[in-house]
Amino acid sequence: MPAHRPHRRTTTTLLVTLALAVTALTSCSDDDTPTSVASKAASAFASATAEAGRQFDEIKGGIDAKGSVQAGDITTDSDGRASVDVTVENTTDSTKSFAVQIDFKDEDGNLLDASVVTVSDVAANQSGKGTARSTRDLSGDVRAEVERAVRY
Repeated sequence: MPAHRPHRRTTTTLLVTLALAVTALTSCSDDDTPTSVASKAASAFASATAEAGRQFDEIKGGIDAKGSVQAGDITTDSDGRASVDVTVENTTDSTKSFAVQIDFKDEDGNLLDASVVTVSDVAANQSGKGTARSTRDLSGDVRAEVERAVRY
């Protein structure tokens, strides 16, 4: 794969990191306090966010494209995971690809999950679609926000 494209292995690593974070958070011991659980959650999501950052760092020559991306309404897949359609607009005169990080947040703005989706080979002056999907079941009032996007 060319050096400017994100690797599928990196996306898989992000998903595994988030899954491990969920496992760690749901296997609390009697010694865990609300503060220690919150600290573990913050650490796990910081790690997942760092992994997403590494994926974006692999993109060479990328241009900020957050303004060219829209997230649709959240739906729940048949397996209970949240998903959101992502639409990217290529306003250039050549074919481009996009990497988009979607953050799934609760009603208070707390990070619940993160997903990176790649929309490849969007034709000049056209739009493309992808789907960002949570790595675990999310409940309550979940919102999807475009955290960052890069066109390359």
